Amino acid sequence: MTLIDASPTPHGGPGLPQVRRLATTIPGPRSTAILQRKAAAVPAGVGHTVPIAAVAAGGGVVVDADGNSLIDLGSGIAVTTVGSAHPKVVEAIAAQAAQFTHTCFMISPYESYIAVAEALNRLTPGDHEKKSALFNSGAEAVENAVKIARKHTGRQAVVAFDHGYHGRTNLTMALTAKSMPYKSGFGPFAPEVYRAPASYPLRDGLTGPEAAARALSLIEKQIGADNLAAVIIEPIQGEGGFIVPADGFLPAVADWCRDNGVVFIADEVQSGFARTGAMFASELFGIVPDLITTAKGIAGGMPLAAVTGRAEIMDAAHAGGLGGTYGGNPVACAAALAAIDAFENDGLIERAQQIEQILGDRLGALAAADPRIGEVRGRGAMIAVEFVDPATGAPDAALTGAIAKACLADGVIVLTCGTYGNVIRFLPPLSIPDALLHEGVDVVASALAAR
Repeated sequence: MTLIDASPTPHGGPGLPQVRRLATTIPGPRSTAILQRKAAAVPAGVGHTVPIAAVAAGGGVVVDADGNSLIDLGSGIAVTTVGSAHPKVVEAIAAQAAQFTHTCFMISPYESYIAVAEALNRLTPGDHEKKSALFNSGAEAVENAVKIARKHTGRQAVVAFDHGYHGRTNLTMALTAKSMPYKSGFGPFAPEVYRAPASYPLRDGLTGPEAAARALSLIEKQIGADNLAAVIIEPIQGEGGFIVPADGFLPAVADWCRDNGVVFIADEVQSGFARTGAMFASELFGIVPDLITTAKGIAGGMPLAAVTGRAEIMDAAHAGGLGGTYGGNPVACAAALAAIDAFENDGLIERAQQIEQILGDRLGALAAADPRIGEVRGRGAMIAVEFVDPATGAPDAALTGAIAKACLADGVIVLTCGTYGNVIRFLPPLSIPDALLHEGVDVVASALAAR
């Protein structure tokens, strides 16, 4: 078999030219050929958003096999927060890979796993004693958080929220709210999972305390606190549409959990690690979770996830009850330590705050001039625009999809989300230059104006 030469640029990382460049239409001939091979070799259920074959990425761009350089406003769904191929991460990966790539922490432990756990125990909200366990993905972290909560409480029921997303495994599909494409046809799902209404200020018109009272009343009446092991929620809901809850909602739910011996789990897989202009989004709302799940941005693109929480809860599981062959892989741990160093010492939290100001100003101006934008919301480098029918306020998924498609054709990667498919989310890597960020918004604005 002859492989296609797909290397128009020799290296990725921040050394890539930070320009939007269209050498061909999207997709070009090389990407088209590679995607044809994908269609023949990979199941149809493994879809893709952007019709390119990536060969390099860094700073604020992704380069494809045809030499097109696209502005990256997606970060691999909030994974490459420090920037793809960040020098510290690359160096750490290479050094660790040269030492050893695997022993299994449950067989022969190694220091880097412990160092990651120590860092997470230090960085996550709250000054109580904490412990951390490492896994491979966000869904796996969520599954283990639920296991730990059930073991600690001796209860089985778990509450998740409308618009929530927690993964694609059997238990996490049950926790996830949206049917297509995540759940449809894949049941039956795990039992003892219940759903409560979340705070969605644009659509429910409730204050935070009012929304919390509504949810907690339902929980008490339909489930009962004595049966409930855990409540799990994303502080800012990700796939559901970057929904920022009304002030007071999350503290009220967390306080109720504490009063009733229910484990409060914050799913910060997408919102963690400086993405929201704080190390963790929970900090923005003044909440201290009992357990917090992390992944995505934790290791600069390497597969790693974690559950961090109160030591007495984390210690509930018996020896051998937690783990996994690859969980806390040494190469991924080395990458995580390097990424955490960058988050703490390279001004990335402040950079996320700067990105929030730029996107807020630019997108806010668009919203003021175009009633099809129902709301601009989010924190840090996790910002969304919700598109609506200006006459009724109904979600406008068709407009949203058309804008995203036009942006991709014009060299800008944007991702849609939302229960109703009417939200475009902005998740740029924190390494993106201001000029590229502005240019990316210019393309979005032109796509909107043309429709």
